[in-house]
Amino acid sequence: MSATTTPTPSPAGPAAAPEKTAAGAVAPASPAPASGGGPRTGSGGPRSRLRDRRGRLIGAGAALLLVLGALLLGGGSWPAGLVADLSGPLDRVGDWIIDHRDSHPFFLYFLGHVSNAVVVSVRAVYLLLLALGWAGVTAAAGLVAWRVAGVRLALVSVAAFAVCGLLGMWVPTMQTLALMVVAVLASVLLGVLLGLAAGLSDRMDRVLRPVLDTMQVLPAFAYLLPVVLVFGIGVPAAVLATVVYATPPMARLTALGLRGADAGVMEAAASLGATGRQRLLTARLPLARKELLLGVNQSIMMALGMAVIASVIGAGGLGDRVYQALASVDVGAALAAGVPIVLLAVVLDRVTAAAGARLGSAPGRPAGPGRAAALASAASVAAVAVVAVAGHLTGRLGWPQAWTVDTAGPVNRAVDWMTAHLYSGVPVVGGTADWAGHFTTGVLNPLRSGLQWLPWWSVLLAVGALALLIGTWRTAATAVLAMAAIGVLGVWGPALDTLSQVLAAVAVTLLLGIALGAAAARSARLERVLRPVLDVFQTMPQFVYLIPVVALFGVGRAPAVAAAVVYALPAVVRITAQGLRAVDPAAMESARSLGATSRQQLLQVQLPLARPALLLAVNQGVVLVLAVVVIGGLVGGGALGYDAVFGLAQGDLATGLVAGAAIVCLGLVLDRTTQPTQRRTRSGKGA
Repeated sequence: MSATTTPTPSPAGPAAAPEKTAAGAVAPASPAPASGGGPRTGSGGPRSRLRDRRGRLIGAGAALLLVLGALLLGGGSWPAGLVADLSGPLDRVGDWIIDHRDSHPFFLYFLGHVSNAVVVSVRAVYLLLLALGWAGVTAAAGLVAWRVAGVRLALVSVAAFAVCGLLGMWVPTMQTLALMVVAVLASVLLGVLLGLAAGLSDRMDRVLRPVLDTMQVLPAFAYLLPVVLVFGIGVPAAVLATVVYATPPMARLTALGLRGADAGVMEAAASLGATGRQRLLTARLPLARKELLLGVNQSIMMALGMAVIASVIGAGGLGDRVYQALASVDVGAALAAGVPIVLLAVVLDRVTAAAGARLGSAPGRPAGPGRAAALASAASVAAVAVVAVAGHLTGRLGWPQAWTVDTAGPVNRAVDWMTAHLYSGVPVVGGTADWAGHFTTGVLNPLRSGLQWLPWWSVLLAVGALALLIGTWRTAATAVLAMAAIGVLGVWGPALDTLSQVLAAVAVTLLLGIALGAAAARSARLERVLRPVLDVFQTMPQFVYLIPVVALFGVGRAPAVAAAVVYALPAVVRITAQGLRAVDPAAMESARSLGATSRQQLLQVQLPLARPALLLAVNQGVVLVLAVVVIGGLVGGGALGYDAVFGLAQGDLATGLVAGAAIVCLGLVLDRTTQPTQRRTRSGKGA
């Protein structure tokens, strides 16, 4: 799952240029140390002493409350008397919606028109793609990539669409692409409107910020439940869930670009007598072009990931092929559908990223001569039209069946070989099934048992203390209330089971990610080797990660954790490497002049000064891990993910909605306990 985090300038110094992460986050660089006095490690200043004193006070208060709780409340799980049984009311609400879906005016004259508009739009785009034919679509993709990013990316785009056809996935690819086009257009439009409201009005920014904060931590699976309740299974529900999921990054980046407009330019425009509308159209929006293109890029990537997940509720296309193959543990068929998803993600990511870089590299100057650009665009459209007409005349609009390659058979034979030779019995190291079993019995089971053994009030106390250590009383109260809401919903045990999987996956992710990030920051050669691998990983939708782990580990909680680690790892590596590279060179030179070894420089200078980036890496790792752990319910992960899948599959809306609400609350808890909040002093400055 992905999240969008707005960077906040550090009071210690200017931040370096932000870098986009796998989740669509903008990773702030580490603050530069104050000049003079050698490298600061963050352990001797007044701010550090204040932080240490605050931490000691919170620790002492938590210890006192722990003793009082043990004496007054005892132990045990969440009390049954504090559970609200929502199954009855939710079932009645679901029955009412189903009974009145075809008769109530709100459904007939509003939601019905929305649903019809979605169906008509998706069908129109799909028929257009079919009318262009495989040659026309491939030519259009190549020409658009060539106009935006050059010949190399054009060849990559053509090859990607050709591979989709060779794998026999041309029609599902067009279905997914049609849904994507409609969902992305709606997401961008809605996101720009919300971003304009938040960027131009402080009041709207305060109103929308908590809403977008909540939306950014929700796992993708949680979006499926409300739309299914209202629209039922089908394309409208899939498209609208995708729109809701992909809108927040566009809204946040639009607001960020508008608020970050150069004050001098805006003052000059105002001094020339420009109206508010003129300043918006001629100054603010042009200055925010790079952020707007980044928002489009992130909306496309999140929409693709959600469109694949939405196959569970009838989206069709490539995601449906993956879902059906995973349900029957047909790894070969799942991989055949998963590869086009990855290729589509890579092409869309590269094209939109290149467009953003092109606009951002030379603001205020057109991309090329107007007449030449218009002629090239006209020639491109004419070429696509000629290719499409040629396909019609020859009767070859669909991908030729003779040009397909069967990959499912060889892949399944390879999986069978792995099952026979790598699952268990490998000398010395053991097999993948052995690793999964040892991880389950040695880590996941004790962690789950330990969390479920803790008294309920001690869990709330730990959540509040942790949120208060790195945030404010408001964030601590939000985290505690969200955790308490899980108990009230009656899913305390499954939520702690999900939490145990998240904690285990986060620990492995941070261990590997920080180590790889530190190595990449200190070695340019390793960074060049890792870059293409991370680029591919960061563009893969969440659903695709389930395919290799099922092939290697079978089904269960350990494969779900493995998929979550692989999904979250690129973001942690990139943020860590960027934060370490952004450490002030003067601090590093001062440490070297004092005789510090390479290890001492890393542990005593770079890591302390990169603390903001490392905290962001932890936050992003937690949010991304939760997104995949929930989806892991499809491959035996159990807990809340299983309840959500069961509710969708069986039409048990009460079970599904309660699990979805608990997932939302758990996401809020994890976000608030890992995302530092800037505190303010009495003077209004950052503490």
